[in-house]
Amino acid sequence: MPEKHSFEYAVVRIVPRVEREEFLNVGVILYCKRPVFLQAMITLNEARLRAFCAAIDVEEVKAYLHAIDNISKGGPGAGPIGQLDAGSRFRWLTATRSTIVQTSKVHAGLCTDPLQTLKQLHEELVM
Repeated sequence: MPEKHSFEYAVVRIVPRVEREEFLNVGVILYCKRPVFLQAMITLNEARLRAFCAAIDVEEVKAYLHAIDNISKGGPGAGPIGQLDAGSRFRWLTATRSTIVQTSKVHAGLCTDPLQTLKQLHEELVM
């Protein structure tokens, strides 16, 4: 039987008007301590976003989502936060914010393959 690993994930959401608390799921960030795994999977359906909020600046949203992806990958191109270890980057990405791009509360589970689990969560929660 394959070894199971604990993982944590959060859903990436677009929240055009934070006071209304309405959101559109656009991605998932999954972190697994062992094996070390941190990855974001983001799909922005622009037509759906514009239908949800016609006045939104889609290019600005894309820039924020691109930053999430870069930080999850880490490395020099991801700025100072990208230099942190995977766990610290996950905590930074999932910290509570009152901005147009937010994440859900962090949820946990067990998996044998973090990438496959990320793909499954993305399909279920975003697509």
